[in-house]
Amino acid sequence: MQSFAPFSSLDLKSLTRLTPNPTRLLLQCASVSHDASNPTAAQLPAQASRRYEWQSACAILASKVVSQQQDTEKSDAVNGHPSLDLVPVKSNSAPALPKPLTIADLSPAPMHGSQLRVAYQGVPGAYSEAAAGKAYPKCEAIPCDQFEVAFQAVELWVADRAVLPVENSLGGSIHRNYDLLLRHRLHIVGEVQLPVHHCLLALPGVRREHLRRVISHPQALSQCEHTLTQMGLTVAREAVDDTAGAAEYIAANALRDTAAIASARAAELYGLKVMADGIQDDSSNVTRFVMLAREPIIPRTDRPFKTSIVFAHEKQGTSVLFKVLSAFAFRDISLTKIESRPHRGCPIRIVGDADTGATAKHFEYLYYIDFEASMAEARAQNALSEVQEFTSFLRVLGSYPMDMTPWAPSSPQD
Repeated sequence: MQSFAPFSSLDLKSLTRLTPNPTRLLLQCASVSHDASNPTAAQLPAQASRRYEWQSACAILASKVVSQQQDTEKSDAVNGHPSLDLVPVKSNSAPALPKPLTIADLSPAPMHGSQLRVAYQGVPGAYSEAAAGKAYPKCEAIPCDQFEVAFQAVELWVADRAVLPVENSLGGSIHRNYDLLLRHRLHIVGEVQLPVHHCLLALPGVRREHLRRVISHPQALSQCEHTLTQMGLTVAREAVDDTAGAAEYIAANALRDTAAIASARAAELYGLKVMADGIQDDSSNVTRFVMLAREPIIPRTDRPFKTSIVFAHEKQGTSVLFKVLSAFAFRDISLTKIESRPHRGCPIRIVGDADTGATAKHFEYLYYIDFEASMAEARAQNALSEVQEFTSFLRVLGSYPMDMTPWAPSSPQD
């Protein structure tokens, strides 16, 4: 199996806006002493019954130790390692004391989305925030300024899940997230499809003839191009990082000559008015998001499942890709997506002709495939077993329930 270069670590201070309170998390480690001999079967029930009391005691002890240390030392390190600063950029309140993580913070996440910390890219009001709320109702949504920060937030236990877009029905694939799925070791545990409903937003009192430019995410601009032209807005279009960020920028700088393409929720959050509603060129505008976690879920067969894989083939010629796809076709497994991305480990393969001495360069690719089957099914296992014969690298990104929500064109309440 071919190894890939590790990703470059980001400055963790980019996560400073993830917590609502100006606190600094200190990781406290608790250890448990065990007897040299293995416990007997009779002792196991008693140990299990004392697990909760032990966890509570550890949490109380950790809190007391940190409180005592705060009175005697002001070191920014824990056990010789720098602490994880999660201080908001702006705060009007006095600095709060460091709050240690407890055993409960490091335990498996609760079920059904209750109090889950879910990372998404963007600012409040972004479509990704709406997708996080649809995937995990009642969750604590954590905004991140970059896709990779959302991945790292889950890996570093700052968040329990991440909800990130991978494709749009009009704009196509979000290639950055496909590359990050390979670079990081998170697992796809679900998907959610969100209808996109664009609005034209501006400050209250601004009229259409006052506008000199429209700003938004590049895909949002392209998805509304024809509608904007029909409205007579032949003004400059400028791309920014995300839709809700465009609305926030206009509100923060009081720009009366600029409009943003964003959601109606963004208008409500940042005090803008909706100048035009539903300005997307096509009502069949849906973005597919994947839900990421540190651990995979157990595949099942009692409901429709989808499985995502990535592979690289080891032999030359297009027949190898045909054989890989045939492994699914022979077993009546439907493919819902196939995506190729440059093979960063070896992007170019040079082929030489021994007779003439000429050489040719061929690009090498990784292939991402989604297929409708659960890894709990024998046909899926047999298909991947056959695929492995023709590949130098094969990884299952996740086997997860399909989003079976009935589809309807986007509307203002979306």
